[in-house]
Amino acid sequence: MRPVRFVATHDDLSLAWTRSGTGPPLVKASAWLTHLEYDAESPVWSHWLSFFEAHFDYLRYDERGCGLSDRATGQLDIESWTDDLTRVIDAATMPEPFVLLAMSQGTGAAVRYAVRYPERVSHLVLIGGYARGAFRRGDEKGANLYRAVVDIFGTGFDHKNPAFREVFTKRFLPHGDPEKIQWFNDLCRRTVDAETGARLLDARGKMDVSASLSDVTCPTLVIHARDDGVAPLSEGRFLAQHIPGAVFHVLDSPNHILQPDEPAWAAAKEAILKFVGAETEAGHPDLTPREQAILEEICAAKSNKDIARTLGVSEKTVRNHATRIFAKLGVATRQEAILKMQDRR
Repeated sequence: MRPVRFVATHDDLSLAWTRSGTGPPLVKASAWLTHLEYDAESPVWSHWLSFFEAHFDYLRYDERGCGLSDRATGQLDIESWTDDLTRVIDAATMPEPFVLLAMSQGTGAAVRYAVRYPERVSHLVLIGGYARGAFRRGDEKGANLYRAVVDIFGTGFDHKNPAFREVFTKRFLPHGDPEKIQWFNDLCRRTVDAETGARLLDARGKMDVSASLSDVTCPTLVIHARDDGVAPLSEGRFLAQHIPGAVFHVLDSPNHILQPDEPAWAAAKEAILKFVGAETEAGHPDLTPREQAILEEICAAKSNKDIARTLGVSEKTVRNHATRIFAKLGVATRQEAILKMQDRR
């Protein structure tokens, strides 16, 4: 596990944060259901961690009520979430300016921070994000559906029957294989209890930072999956329409959390690196998207078994791809490949 540190919130809770990777600084505003201890081994999240660690000095944290942070929630509103982000950044003494990344409801705190501290943020990247929670969109049907999800989470999340949890988790990965759905269900149970999760969901539904969007001055990239079942595409479009000069990039995917075996994940990575001026994946000599994904996992010191599990392929497939990757990079071993990629950055 990466080294974890803690910082106090304005209402005397403790937030867990970690900083890893090499490259230009990037901060991720916390979003739903992360766990600093388990994300690296997750078939749902680990490829995200590997990518950002491979290209950036990467700061992330577990939000209040979740993961290794205090399980008490304290004050749940946009002011607390923005203050939490500020305190984590200050505690980590991140070089400035940095790229500020947000997913889902983390968009609210990221937008508020970028408006409040424009000199600190070089680029804003919003993935599957929204400015208005489900109760603030003027969509009665959508609000009723969201209320049902909150109620099911609060009353059925701890039930023995996983069907209750899957009402919630399958919105994130509608076509996820059974292993990923089971892992995501387990992550939810490790990360938050039912009562706390319901409070967090309810608070997200009431969030609204739409009035702040026009005050964002940094370059902004909005990435959104076309068939996202958690944050509808219309909310991504709303962000791009109201943030001055924002670039809107729509991906063909149903997943709120993009997965490593879909073309949308490769497209998202390329879009992010190009937008912030980092070295793009295309800079690797003749690597296919699958080879690029495996190289990232190798650079994160993952074993063939772990890489196979993350990408949903056999260990033999990983070995065969690794052989071709080493040939294209002109190296003979994993260590040489890692060192070469570090030199390129």
